[in-house]
Amino acid sequence: MFRSMQIYLHFYFFNIRKHRFKQYCVYFYQIKTVPFNVRVTFNYIYGCKNTNYELNQKMRDPFINVLFIFMLLLFFNCTKDIDSIPEDIEINNFVWKGMNSYYYWQSDVPDLADTRFANQGELNVFLRSFYAPEELFQDLRFQPGVIDRFSWIVDDYVALENSFQGIRLTNGMEFKLFVYKENTTNVYGVVYYVIPGSNAEVQGVLRGDVFSAINDTQITVDNYRSLLFGENSNYTLNVSDFKTGNPEVNGTNIVLVKEEFQENPIAISKTFNEGSKKIGYLLYNQFASSFDLQLNSAFSYFKSEAVTDLIIDLRYNGGGSVRTATYLASMINGTNTGKLFSQEFWNEKVVKNTSPDYFENNFTDQITSNDDNIPIESLSLNTVYFIVTDDTASASELVINGMKPYIDVKLVGTKTVGKQVGSITVYDSDNYRRTGSNLNVNHTYAMQPIVLEIKNSQGQNNPEGYLPEIVLSEDFGREDGTINLGVLGERSDILLDRTINFITTGSRPSFKNRNYNQEKALIDSKVIQPFSQEMFVENFR
Repeated sequence: MFRSMQIYLHFYFFNIRKHRFKQYCVYFYQIKTVPFNVRVTFNYIYGCKNTNYELNQKMRDPFINVLFIFMLLLFFNCTKDIDSIPEDIEINNFVWKGMNSYYYWQSDVPDLADTRFANQGELNVFLRSFYAPEELFQDLRFQPGVIDRFSWIVDDYVALENSFQGIRLTNGMEFKLFVYKENTTNVYGVVYYVIPGSNAEVQGVLRGDVFSAINDTQITVDNYRSLLFGENSNYTLNVSDFKTGNPEVNGTNIVLVKEEFQENPIAISKTFNEGSKKIGYLLYNQFASSFDLQLNSAFSYFKSEAVTDLIIDLRYNGGGSVRTATYLASMINGTNTGKLFSQEFWNEKVVKNTSPDYFENNFTDQITSNDDNIPIESLSLNTVYFIVTDDTASASELVINGMKPYIDVKLVGTKTVGKQVGSITVYDSDNYRRTGSNLNVNHTYAMQPIVLEIKNSQGQNNPEGYLPEIVLSEDFGREDGTINLGVLGERSDILLDRTINFITTGSRPSFKNRNYNQEKALIDSKVIQPFSQEMFVENFR
């Protein structure tokens, strides 16, 4: 990273015998005293431990002997200082070097340039100007919120790793918040998903439930974060009647407790018999690699049922593993084994030092699990139907995009997020991996920076999101005073019902949406989680 360096150090010593000051100039490459004939030449390269030098001197004055020894000691001490990383900035040092190595927009950030600092000492000065690793990380991002919308840093990489496998602290209730129709300071929530087996399910929370208060306190635009997303491990949900967007508590109270819980992303897998068609339906909520085999089992079921059509419901799927996305695509259509599913584009530094085939993700007929190769249970469908919403992102969009060059892809729902970039987890070790040597045990910081853009085999993606053929939103409340989200996996769910009609009739009927809450949510409990829309590469090189 750093080049050879030449630093001038000037010292003034009082020559008692001659009663005058002498100036001695110290170089890392050359040490000489003036006017005495003493010369030391050093060959020092940053990062090397060996230092070669030659000494030529004519020491007619004993004072020079003492001075020379002092300068040697000072030189080696200064060398150590330039190489060293003080403990108070070791995390900042990890942040800068990790971002310098892998960040997708590294070349666009001046402070991440390879030539920005001449040596570690200069870098240390820069790092000390930031009071916390989070501040430095944000400063190094390229146009955060505009270009880079998805890079993260965490102070607990164990929680980060768990989140990628569906493990998190939750009561199991996912909801959207809306402002009141008449009093826009007040806020109410509508439950759209209850995680099977969670505390919320045990306590009887249902999809479509409305609430407007927590612990008997009205939810407002000012307090909803502290009431619902604070450090409190439990709270009382005050259930309410909808009242056409001006909910009122109805006396039903439910105590909910947050606990560490692992969600199975394969929420529903079933079939529908519709005339001559056998339609498979999969509600899939996260591309979590620890559930790859269960995903394969769902397709084994579809295969045994001889499904003719397939609906994959990604409405609440914010993404996950690129490898798992490749497996899912291979399960949908097994006739493309070995063909290019997607291609990754990293920064120039990574590309220069990596084999080109590493950036290609091909359709496969096997799942690699614990060093075993498990045959993929694949279908041979020419058309696949996806249910999508504004919660559908990253790896979900990758499957949609990656399948388009090979089969007919149909979408029902609302426009997706438009996340065509992916990340890796960067740890503070020699090679930035969790298993890398010299993993720093003094902290648990890790970064999830964007490191790649991903495209399909035709070099296409869509950062604006994918617009469905049939645009239809979920029913979070109508102007006629009703609210009906239906039951997931049943035809009472308007999105599933409309998709089945699309399959059986091919028609795209017009629909006047009376849902005045469409696209007006104040917050989504799932999206507010920092890792809910990740697309990441596991086991990167």
